[in-house]
Amino acid sequence: MHIPDRGLLEWLDDASTGRGLYYANGEEGWDFWSYRDLADLVLRTAGALVAEGVRPGDVVSLVQRSSPGFVAGFFGALAAGATPCSIAPPFAFQRADDYEKHVGRLFETAAPRLTLCDDESLERIRKVTAAQGLDEPVVFDAFVEGVEPLPRPLPLPEIALLQFTSGSSGFSRGVRISAQALRDNLTGMRRWLEWKPEYPGSSWLPVHHDMGLIGCLLNFVVTGCDGWMMQPDGFIRTPMRYLRAISERGVGLSAMPNFALAYILRRVKPADLEGLRFDSMRSLIIGAERIDPKVLEDFHALLAPHGFDRNALLPAYGGAEATLAVTGLPAREGWVVGTPDDETNGGDGATPIVGCGRPLEGRTVKIVSEDGEELPDRRVGEIVVTGVSIADGYVGDPGSASGTSLAEEGLKTGDAGFMDDGQLFVIGRLGDGLKVNGRMVFAESLETMLHQRGIPERRIAVLLGVRDGVPTGAAVFGEVKPGWRAVAHEVLAEWLGDAELLSVELPRGGIATTSSGKPRRRVIWSTLCAGGFAELTKPLTAD
Repeated sequence: MHIPDRGLLEWLDDASTGRGLYYANGEEGWDFWSYRDLADLVLRTAGALVAEGVRPGDVVSLVQRSSPGFVAGFFGALAAGATPCSIAPPFAFQRADDYEKHVGRLFETAAPRLTLCDDESLERIRKVTAAQGLDEPVVFDAFVEGVEPLPRPLPLPEIALLQFTSGSSGFSRGVRISAQALRDNLTGMRRWLEWKPEYPGSSWLPVHHDMGLIGCLLNFVVTGCDGWMMQPDGFIRTPMRYLRAISERGVGLSAMPNFALAYILRRVKPADLEGLRFDSMRSLIIGAERIDPKVLEDFHALLAPHGFDRNALLPAYGGAEATLAVTGLPAREGWVVGTPDDETNGGDGATPIVGCGRPLEGRTVKIVSEDGEELPDRRVGEIVVTGVSIADGYVGDPGSASGTSLAEEGLKTGDAGFMDDGQLFVIGRLGDGLKVNGRMVFAESLETMLHQRGIPERRIAVLLGVRDGVPTGAAVFGEVKPGWRAVAHEVLAEWLGDAELLSVELPRGGIATTSSGKPRRRVIWSTLCAGGFAELTKPLTAD
């Protein structure tokens, strides 16, 4: 099947009046914006940016929820020759002080010429920009009101996206994505998924995260398919609305991390699905974090009586420095699990690892040792990526805490994994592990086992490292419940041998996370080692 390459703004020339984006409203309905209407708004936004003095190469920050205004802000910046940069709105953070500290660093890095926001973000962002000495943010609707559209787009900027990393291993870093890299990644994803305009998509993922922005929204728009859009907090309140949209609208493509599948399993009962059908779902991309095979099996068991195909579950792997997608399971192949060769490599044998598919077109993935030598199948090492859609570099000080780097030999991801028969199996972050009796054990593997034994995701994080010269494993709880300590002790004691075991008991919501919800392990570990949790830390016991 031939899937054509498409330019980032090509859709403006042939924007459909019959297809477009449907936004969930508060009345169980959907507000429709045709691609023709969106194209007109994009060119009005571009005209407003140029009139405001935005010049080619300037950065335009977008602090907006998923909305027609966000689409117009993103593509309008490109049409004005500027570089869009999506920054998390306040709803993505639980505490105001955490938000302003996080966003302040992003604005310092991005140094935007202009900031577009929505009404609910204005006051919070105004404080941040004032502290940075930047111009006041402007509300999108007022910014474009009455503006004449740009007659035609200006040439694309060299850097088409300033994308921030999730910050799971430290502070978020700004990654420069070229126009060609973004185009290559979108094309690679469409060809992997055999994605055509007639297949509707659906997403509730935040548009400040690369999976929601590139994997869903930009692909919907550039492909020209119908897109059914929900807000992240809307999905959390009513996951059934997301499932009903798939059934009622014939949605064929969507994406989400593992935790969202687990959330659906907790919130949705078989009886809730009566009368729904999921035969239309061709591709449900699963990525952004470690994938639990039991969650995949249970999710399929829940939806299979209603026509959901097991082969529609497509594990994938990627990251901001690769624009987004690196590997993905081909349609109809069916996901599998694998284990590394422990006898020869000392790999993590704690749990079976879900395969994350094969390299997309134009990309090469290899596993290397600490000495940089390529390793054979089933040997654990660092994942290194080469080929198209690799980022041009970082903005400002790239730092080194995350372990990810862009080098001559390619993108050194800082992730541990292994290859088997051409498929990539991802274990976890290098540096988030501990060698026990000659074998590496990774924090994400232990967390997977804890989730399988009843501790929900986002309520526990496992930290591994050497503290004061002593190998240490810590279970960090967000509002610990009866029985959780015993479960954590059983798992950590089995896999960590003689390591010191600690329990850090924080209030609910106290586990520091990225804007996409992943635990910021290295930040938490640094706080633990510095004594920041002294009054909340005690030995982890079976009691």
